[in-house]
Amino acid sequence: RFCLPLVLASLPTMATGEEIAPALQDSWGDFWLFRFFVNAAGYASIVVPGFLLIQYFKRRNYLETGRGICFPVIKSCVFGSEVKSAHQDDGSLPPRAEPTESSTARQVFKLLFCAAGLQASYLTWGVLQERVMTRTYGATETDPGEKFKDSQFLVFMNRILAFTVAGLYCALTKQPRHGAPMYKYSFASLSNILSSWCQYEALKYISFPTQVLAKASKVIPVMMMGKLVSRKSYEYWEYLTAALISVGVSMFLLSSGPNRTVSTVTTFSGIVLLAGYIIFDSFTSNWQDALFTYKMSPVQMMFGVNVFSCLFTVGSLLEQGALLESLRFMARHSEFTAHAVLLSVCSACGQLFIFYTINQFGAAVFTIIMTLRQAFAILLSCLIYGHTVTVVGGLGIAVVFMALFLRVYARSRMKKRSKKLPPGETPVQKV
Repeated sequence: RFCLPLVLASLPTMATGEEIAPALQDSWGDFWLFRFFVNAAGYASIVVPGFLLIQYFKRRNYLETGRGICFPVIKSCVFGSEVKSAHQDDGSLPPRAEPTESSTARQVFKLLFCAAGLQASYLTWGVLQERVMTRTYGATETDPGEKFKDSQFLVFMNRILAFTVAGLYCALTKQPRHGAPMYKYSFASLSNILSSWCQYEALKYISFPTQVLAKASKVIPVMMMGKLVSRKSYEYWEYLTAALISVGVSMFLLSSGPNRTVSTVTTFSGIVLLAGYIIFDSFTSNWQDALFTYKMSPVQMMFGVNVFSCLFTVGSLLEQGALLESLRFMARHSEFTAHAVLLSVCSACGQLFIFYTINQFGAAVFTIIMTLRQAFAILLSCLIYGHTVTVVGGLGIAVVFMALFLRVYARSRMKKRSKKLPPGETPVQKV
C-alpha cells in the first residue's frame, strides 16, 4: 500500500524532466493523474448502477409491463417518447431564421450585439480562468496565501448555473416535444466534464496563450484521424491551412524569451492534459451531433447535458469530501467567491450567445467571431499576467490565426459551390 503513493509522487518529475514547483506538488495527492482517477472512480459509482438499471428495465420490456407513478419518469429516462427525426442540415442546430423584412441597420445591430456578447463573455471567462487556477488568494505581507486546487468544483459551479439558465429558458419559451432517452445525455455530459477538468488543470502546467493555440490547432488531429480511420479525402486548402497552423504553433512553442519563467514552460503534464481536452471535447461534439437526430432545440440539449453534469460532479465531490472543503475556501476568500460566480455566469451566458448567433447569422460568422476572441484572449492574457511573447512567437500566433481565417473563407466558398452541384455529385467531406 505504500508503493503507490511513492510511484505517483515520482511520476511528475520523471515525466517532465524538471523540478515541479512546490505549490503544484505539495503531496502525491496533488498530482493530476491521481486526482483524475479519483474523479473517474466517483463518476463510475454513479454510471455503473445507472447502466445496470437501464439494462434491467430494457430486459424486462418495461414499456409494456411497467405501471405505477414511476412509469413516466422511467420511460423518459430509459426509452424516450419519440422516434428519431430526419437529421438536420448543419448536424447540430436547427436551420437559422433568415431575415425577411429586417433593415440593414437592424441586422448590423444584431451582429454587433452577438459579437459584443460573445467577446465579453468568453474574454472575461478566460481571464478569470487563468486568475483562479494560477494565482493565490489571501496573500499578505506575512502570509503567502493559498491556491485553489480543485478544478472539479469549478466545473460543478459552471454546470449548476448553466443547468438553471437552460431550465428557466425551456420553461419560459416554447420548445419542441422532447423525445430522446435522458440517459443518452450522460455520455456527452461525462466527456464534457472531463474536457473542462483537463482544461482547468492544464493551466497549472502551461501558459494560457499556449492553451489557446492548442485549441486552435485541434483541427490537425481531427484530419489525421479522419484520414486514417474513415478514409476521408480533403481539399488542398485544408492541407495548406493545417500545415500553416502546424508551422505557427511550432514557431510559438520553440520561441524562448529572456524573461520566460517556469509557469510558462510547456511541460509533459500540460501536453497530456491538452490532449485529453481535445479528445474528450471531440467526443462531446460528435455525440451531441448524433443526439440532434432526435427532435430537440439547442437549449434542451444544454439542459439535458448539464443535468447529468451536476449529478456526476456533486456526487464525486461529496464522495471525496471536496465539496465542503471548497465551500470553506469560498468562505475564507470572498474574492474567490466573486470570481467563481462570475466565471459561471460568463460560461452560461456565452452558451446562450452561441445559440443565438448561429441561429441568426450561421456557423461561418460565429467561427470568425470566436477566432477573433481567441486572438484577443492571448493578447489580454499577455497584458494582464505578463506572459512574454518574442517576435518569432508573435509571428507564429499571426500565422495560426491567418490560417484559421483562410479556412473559414475557403469553407464558405465550398458550401456555396456545393449548392450548385448537379444531383448525384457530392462535395469532398471536410472537418
